[in-house]
Amino acid sequence: MDKEDIGIKRRHTGSHVMTFAVKMTFPEIDLKLGVGPWTDTEFYQDFDFGDHKISDSDFKKIEKKMRWIVNKNFKTDKKKFSEKEARNIWKDDPYKLELIDGIVEKGEEISAYDFTDDSGNVVYRDICAGPHLKSTGDLGVFKLTRIAGSYWRGDENRPMLTRIYGVAFENDEELKAYEYMLEEAAKRDHRKLGKELDLFAFDEEIGPGLPLWLPKGNVIKDILEDWAKKTEREWGYQRVTTPVLTKENLFYTSGHLPLYKDSMYAPIKIEEENYYIKPMNCPFHHKVFSARPRSYKDLPLRLAEYGICHRYEDSGSLFGLMRVRGMCMNDAHIYCSMEDAIEEFIQVIRLHEYYYKELGINEYRMELALRDPKKMDKYHGEEEDWVLAEKMSLEAMEKSGVPFTVMHEGAAFYGPKMDFQIKSSIGREFTASTNQLDLHMGKKFNLEFINKKGEKETPVIIHRAPLGTHERFIGFLIEHYAGAFPAWLAPVQAYILPVAKDHEKFAAELLEKIRKQGGRAELHKAEETLGKRIRQSQTHKVPFSVIVGDEEVKNKSVTMRKYGEEKDQKMKMEVFLKLLSD
Repeated sequence: MDKEDIGIKRRHTGSHVMTFAVKMTFPEIDLKLGVGPWTDTEFYQDFDFGDHKISDSDFKKIEKKMRWIVNKNFKTDKKKFSEKEARNIWKDDPYKLELIDGIVEKGEEISAYDFTDDSGNVVYRDICAGPHLKSTGDLGVFKLTRIAGSYWRGDENRPMLTRIYGVAFENDEELKAYEYMLEEAAKRDHRKLGKELDLFAFDEEIGPGLPLWLPKGNVIKDILEDWAKKTEREWGYQRVTTPVLTKENLFYTSGHLPLYKDSMYAPIKIEEENYYIKPMNCPFHHKVFSARPRSYKDLPLRLAEYGICHRYEDSGSLFGLMRVRGMCMNDAHIYCSMEDAIEEFIQVIRLHEYYYKELGINEYRMELALRDPKKMDKYHGEEEDWVLAEKMSLEAMEKSGVPFTVMHEGAAFYGPKMDFQIKSSIGREFTASTNQLDLHMGKKFNLEFINKKGEKETPVIIHRAPLGTHERFIGFLIEHYAGAFPAWLAPVQAYILPVAKDHEKFAAELLEKIRKQGGRAELHKAEETLGKRIRQSQTHKVPFSVIVGDEEVKNKSVTMRKYGEEKDQKMKMEVFLKLLSD
């Protein structure tokens, strides 16, 4: 069994140990339980404490009970129950009864895990599909980390529950490494740094999940977009622009209505017709393809757009730039023949790798999401197309040489979905971008081209977004670089710091030269001490602090200090200008 499987079992078991401990800590409370799954690094459980309030000050008491449960080394046993048995066992917990409703509706088995003592007595039981460790004594070291509110089922109209998070590891060294990562993550939190560095803001009068890009944040956005546009031109893409609003029938044709309706903003009635704000660019690009007759000579046709999209995410899931309602997406759709599809798919993977290399992102992998065999009714299209699309995606991913895993859930409703998972410099993993091979939408939109035989043929469509959305990708980069962007991407590349007022004229001349060659600098006059201005430059994580005094004015030179370094470098002004330009 690999380490990841053991980690999953440890987090499952940790959730149950914590829940049992909470019940023991607060026996006077008529406690009700929501869901208690695990994440990639944590376990959690949602509780309904009624009128009772708890806080992280209660963690020590709960952890003491958890240690008792671990030391008792209770065995874990999986039990299956009929619907009638389950409803009788959990008849007093409305949340469990609702979970049972969902399990029955899906046609799945109802199972629970028991903790049993040496005499075989059940000391704790909860609904769970598992897997679990063999006993509570195998849990290892653990810690409760935080407490939060969570709406039942993620619905803001349902009861607010109390969610307690925790972690569990094999040993103290793993726990300490995780705690260090948390400390670093707190320092690098893009929401905190975004405010400190004046990159973006949110305003309640505008609405939750709708970011405002401030001037410095917009610089990063523009640089990434300009780079992507230049790169895509070199890789054979053509740019298009499509509306942010459309008649609803377009989304009925694509199948997003009614399937995707809950993630779309409500329609707007215009001249007795419903219009929707677009949540994705795909249907619009299909219309660009069909705007005129196509032949095999036009293919592969690669249509790219930084398209503005809006999706209605429930307020509880919004998270800084990482989960928003308004976004600008590095989108493109490739229309090609069947014989070219695998190579085009591989080339998109290579484009991802190029971007990541340039950005210093060294750890990444792919995930291929296939159909969930238990939910086959949610997928559209013909079975033979699905089988072929999955086969072709796997072949392309294997040929690429990039590590990948396969998941039997998470596919788009029209085809398999490949996502790139990237790791930041502190090991946090993010879903960054997507690449999808689609054999369905071409038929839905009646897309055709004339092939070499003079016959009509439906193109294969590849949906790709290597840089994802500005919002999510820049949020990742803020945390990856800890706000200290490389000079080419930094909103301000240099602070020019005249030692005294007499040096401000030369400093202004240097500023002008930097701006003329396309650089980004600010002049901070000698109104405060030089030491304070240097500290401000470091606080704002500016790549270069450029000091000019008597010697620099006389020799047409600068004294330059790089961010994070204490040693100064002296160089001619022209040398510094070339350094900045490069």
